[in-house]
Amino acid sequence: MILSSFAKVNLFLKVLNKRQDNFHNLITLFERIDLCDKIVLKMRKDALIKVTCDDPAVPLDESNLCYRSAALLQDKFGVKKGVDIRIFKKIPVGAGLGGGSSNASTALVGLNRLWKLGISRQRLCRLGAQIGSDVPFFIHDVPFALGLGRGEKIKPLASLKKAKLWHLLAVPRIHVSTPTIYRKFDALKRQKKVRAGLTAPAEGVKILLLSIRKNDLSRIGENLFNSLEPITIRLCSEVRSVKYKLAKLTPEKPILMSGSGPAVFCILNSRREAVFLGRRLAWEKPSLRVFVTGTKLNS
Repeated sequence: MILSSFAKVNLFLKVLNKRQDNFHNLITLFERIDLCDKIVLKMRKDALIKVTCDDPAVPLDESNLCYRSAALLQDKFGVKKGVDIRIFKKIPVGAGLGGGSSNASTALVGLNRLWKLGISRQRLCRLGAQIGSDVPFFIHDVPFALGLGRGEKIKPLASLKKAKLWHLLAVPRIHVSTPTIYRKFDALKRQKKVRAGLTAPAEGVKILLLSIRKNDLSRIGENLFNSLEPITIRLCSEVRSVKYKLAKLTPEKPILMSGSGPAVFCILNSRREAVFLGRRLAWEKPSLRVFVTGTKLNS
């Protein structure tokens, strides 16, 4: 079984407060993009779970999210079969694009079919939330959705099911630790050096949704938001440099960091424009990984 595992960007990410379980409550707007990994699942007669990957940055042991997904299904449903999981990576690892979570969701959905478990989407989402906060978004299989709670409570946005955005995506060759970014966020909030959660009004996401529906890039740019971006920029000068470079390359176009970074994207008028500017960026900054990508609509 060969499956596509798509990336995401966050068009809006407002961190609200820290929870007693050490996660954070937030409001986020997910967009699924067509940058994707490939996952190959092959059933085994024994109960072993074997993971291989063409990217050495991906762990192959029990810490791998695909492995954890398979082990969780085996444990919950008494599955006696095993699986070989081959991951072909295109989504940069640790970039704020949800690659690991997407791979986990693909494994859950694929193994539900391969092992003929008959698990409902709602239950798969509950299981996926045990693996990672972003996993339920990918299980819902929609282009856009709001994420609430710690991001695992998903509200698909039917009003945006035909909306299409084009992006130039630039990823510095560094790894950003999401837990580290959140710890720094909390520390700065305690020191009152960042007005966490107060720098974007809650209604900003509603205005953003309307702007996307109308394909109004100017209004989209005014309402893109990410609470974590200032924190990552403090710790990683490369992100500031990428934002500056994109701003010079694409004046007045919306630019934002995705998730905890370091991936930075801009929103453009067309794929042609993204391809043209992507070639310029790749030539001027060869150290960056540059992708032209757009909203992955349902087929």
